[in-house]
Amino acid sequence: MFEKRPVNPVRYHPIRPDSAVPYAKAGLQQGYGTIFAPLISLAEQDHPSLIRIALDGTHGAHFQPVLQSMVEAIKKQGYSTLVMETSSFIKTSEELRQHFGQNITDNRAFGYFTKGTIEDYFRPNAKHEAASTLHDATTATRPSRLPLCVITCGPGAYWLGDSNFDITYFLDVSRENQQIGYKQQLLNFGFNWNEDDTEKYKISLFVEWPIFETYRKQILNAVHYYIDMNQPNAPVMTTTCTLRQMISSIAQAPMRVKPFFAPGVWGGQFLKEFADLPADWANCAWSFEPIAPENSIIMEYEGKQIEIPFLLVMHYEHVSILGERLVKLFGDYFPIRFDYLDTMDGSNLSCQVHPNQEYIRNQFNEFMAQQESYYIMENKGNSEVYLGLTEPCTKEGFYTAVQTAQDTGVPIEITDYINSYPAKKGDLYLIPTGTVHASGKDNLVLEISSTTWWFTFKIYDYLRQGLDGKPRPINIDHAFENIDFFKKTKWVEEHLIPLPTLLQSQGENEEYLLGQHDDLLFYVHRVHLHTTWEDNTNAEMVMYNLVEGEQVRIISCADESIYVEFKYAESYILPANFGAYRIVNLGSGPCKLIKAGVSKTWDVSLIEA
Repeated sequence: MFEKRPVNPVRYHPIRPDSAVPYAKAGLQQGYGTIFAPLISLAEQDHPSLIRIALDGTHGAHFQPVLQSMVEAIKKQGYSTLVMETSSFIKTSEELRQHFGQNITDNRAFGYFTKGTIEDYFRPNAKHEAASTLHDATTATRPSRLPLCVITCGPGAYWLGDSNFDITYFLDVSRENQQIGYKQQLLNFGFNWNEDDTEKYKISLFVEWPIFETYRKQILNAVHYYIDMNQPNAPVMTTTCTLRQMISSIAQAPMRVKPFFAPGVWGGQFLKEFADLPADWANCAWSFEPIAPENSIIMEYEGKQIEIPFLLVMHYEHVSILGERLVKLFGDYFPIRFDYLDTMDGSNLSCQVHPNQEYIRNQFNEFMAQQESYYIMENKGNSEVYLGLTEPCTKEGFYTAVQTAQDTGVPIEITDYINSYPAKKGDLYLIPTGTVHASGKDNLVLEISSTTWWFTFKIYDYLRQGLDGKPRPINIDHAFENIDFFKKTKWVEEHLIPLPTLLQSQGENEEYLLGQHDDLLFYVHRVHLHTTWEDNTNAEMVMYNLVEGEQVRIISCADESIYVEFKYAESYILPANFGAYRIVNLGSGPCKLIKAGVSKTWDVSLIEA
C-alpha cells in the first residue's frame, strides 16, 4: 500500500528541553491541556502581577480553540485576562488590497512576489496602539496577588507586542491545510472578501507566504513553544529547542515528505485508486512529493508524531541536506521537485510553456525558472506526449489560431502546431524553458523539475472550464513572449528526447544517464537493480523514486542501523551528509529507480545579490 503519511523517526535520544523556556518538558506533548500548563506553572511559582502571552502563528491555524482553552484555564485559577487580537490592529481589507495591489495585479493567475514584511499588514501606529491598550488595562486593574494575563493572539502577535512577552507560542499548519481552508470559507489574512479560490491561492503565493514564512523563520528561535495545529482536535506541542534537535536528527538520514494530492480538470484515476484517495473526488491530477514549499514532513519521537512544514527543515538544516556547493547556488531553497501528473482515464493537459529566467524574474520577481522533464511511469493505449513545434508552425499562424479559438469557441487541431510523440513507459522528455509541451491523456508522468510550479502559461486548453465552472485562465500574450520558435521537430528530436547512456555497472546492476541538458539545473539517472547497488552522495543531495518494482531498502554504510524502506512510486531525499550507502532490492523481481540531483555542471547562482 502506498504510504500517504510517511514517518521520519528521530534517532537522537534523549532530547532535552531548553532550560530558558518556562517550565518546558522534553519531547512532544499532546492535547490542549499541555498548552496552558506552562502558563499556569509560571503564575503559581513566580507569582508575577502581569503575564504577557503571545499566541502567534500561521494564518489558517485554529487560534480560537487554543485561546478559549487558555482563557478557561486562567479563569479557573481566578486570574484576570485581557485578549488583544492582532486582527484589531491591521489595515482594512481595502487598504491591504491597495497596499499590495502591484503584487496581486489584475491578472487572474499571476502576481508579483512581494518584498514586504509583517509590518505591511498593520496600521502605522499598531505597536503604539497595542502598548496603550496594555497600559490602560494594567492601570485600570486593581492591585491583586493574582496576575493579569494579557494574551496577544493571531498572526503577527510577537511583532505587535514588540517581542516583549513572558511566554510565547507559535501555532502552525501546512500549506496543504491552508489550501483546504481556502476551498472552504477561509479568506486571505486581513481580507473580508475574495473573488474565488484562484485569487486566494494567488494572494497566498505572492503576498502571504513570502511575508509570513519569512517572519516565521525570523522569530522562531525566540519563541518558546511550537504547536502543530494540522489536526486541531489533537494539537501537538514542543519547545522550539526540541524542535530544532528533532529536525537536526532527521536531516542526517533519508527523508520523505508527506505527499500532497489535488484534483484537476484533466485529472485521471490512477492515483485516486492507487493512493486510496477519497471516493467523492472526481479524479486526482497532481501528487507533490516533494515540492518543498508545498509539503510538510512528519517526525516521530517516542511514539508521538508532529507535522511541520518542510521549509522549517530546510531553514535549519539546508547545509546538511543540500551540501555546501548547492547552498552557494540556492541558499536554503530546495532546488528540485518530483510530482505526478495523472491523466490515466483523464484528458490532455493544456498546451503550455514556461518562462525563461530573465522574464520570470522581471515580470514576477520569481528567482527560479520552471525547467521540467517528463518521465513516463505508466501509460495505456495510444497515449502521447506533445513536445516542441511542428516544422511548418509559424509564430503568426500559431498565435492567430489560438486567439481565434478563444474568441470564437471553435476548437483547433493542436497537432497542426505542436509535435505529438507516442509515449512509452520509461521514456524521458526534457522540457527547458521556452519549450511548448503537454502530456496527453492516459499517462502517469513523474515530473522531475526545478522547484517552481505556478508559472505555466497556457497557450491552448481545449476551451475547457475549470472545476469551479469558470473558464480556465489562458495566458497567450505571456506565452508568446517566451516560446522558442526554433524548437521544432528536428531540433526537439536531437536535443530533448535522449536515449539512455550506460554510466556504470556493478555486476548485473546498472546506472544510466537518462537526461541532462545545459539549460537544465538537474540530471536524471536510472538505476536498474537486481540485487544490491553501492553509491555515495558525494556531499550533495540526491533524490530517489522507485519507478518499477516492489520495494527497496537504502542503508547507510557508516551505520547500518540507519535505513529506510520504500515501495513503488514513493520518493526519498538523501541528504548530502549521508555519505556512502547501499540500495537493496527487496522485491521478487528486478526494479528500477529514478535518481535525480543538481547537475555537476550547473554553476549559476539563483540567489539574489
